[in-house]
Amino acid sequence: MKRVLVTGTAGFIGYYLARLLLDEGFVVHGYDAMTDYYDVTLKERRNQMLLQSAGYSFTHAALEEEGTFERIADEFAPDIIVHLAGQAGVRYSLENPRAYLDSNLVGTFNVMEAARQQKVAHLLMASTSSVYGANEEMPFRETDKADTPLTFYAATKKANEAMAHSYAHLWNIPTTMFRFFTVYGPWGRPDMALFKFTKGVFDGTPIDIYNHGDMHRDFTYVEDLVRGIRLLMDAVPGGPETAVDGDTLSPAAPYRVVNIGNSDKVRLMDFIEAIEAETGIEAKRNYMDMQKGDVFATWADGSLLKALTGYAPQTDMRDGVAKFVAWYRDYYRV
Repeated sequence: MKRVLVTGTAGFIGYYLARLLLDEGFVVHGYDAMTDYYDVTLKERRNQMLLQSAGYSFTHAALEEEGTFERIADEFAPDIIVHLAGQAGVRYSLENPRAYLDSNLVGTFNVMEAARQQKVAHLLMASTSSVYGANEEMPFRETDKADTPLTFYAATKKANEAMAHSYAHLWNIPTTMFRFFTVYGPWGRPDMALFKFTKGVFDGTPIDIYNHGDMHRDFTYVEDLVRGIRLLMDAVPGGPETAVDGDTLSPAAPYRVVNIGNSDKVRLMDFIEAIEAETGIEAKRNYMDMQKGDVFATWADGSLLKALTGYAPQTDMRDGVAKFVAWYRDYYRV
């Protein structure tokens, strides 16, 4: 049985990945700071559910605490590290950029140091579709240049990719970076559109719709996303013999970048209408101009993930919204 150290297990994606790994018989140690960026109760509930498994253990600490993560990694001795923790959110990076500096840069450095010290078989780390920034040609391909980030959040994630490549080269650490595309589903983050829209619909309060609804997103259901991560754990980058068609495998390091998205560009207004259909309530709409740092559209080319794993996320947006609304009704008793 492999031992996997996962950061951010009290978070949305980390919870689902840890649950999947535990179901498959992995031994998992979770690491999370439980910050109050959003409702800590949600994080505590997720973590409590994971703690019901005998294969799960947990450390409550911040990644940026010098020496702490390295000590935990030394005690747990992981075969694989999956780094999902970090300060998330495009809009919050306009208000509190230092949180991104501390968590996403210093924290990620500490994760890479632990991976170096433990000589892990594979280091996998989360990036974001936001690194594509001002790119307009879609669908976004991993081989596209990503040099025009529009937020500090995106800039820190692009920096993580560069940092990881250097460590992969210097210390021969097999490393996979994955770029996520608008992840959604039950137990999701309250700062994300689906949560905010659903809450507004049930509360009867106006929902803010940016760029007057003329936006598109590649909505990726969370269980599809973590299935992609799980399969990529086995697609270890190495020498040229590990390359596939359209690969991003570096010529200088055992390192690659992979999109994980639904490969389906969905109109924002269709997303809102799916929420209305599932709740049976018409939203009160507050149309607004585009917000600073936001992008008009995201859309993943998922062909590299498919080539590496044989897998492609495929949950229909309406089905995913239905599952979220059902969870929301149950959790908040509405």
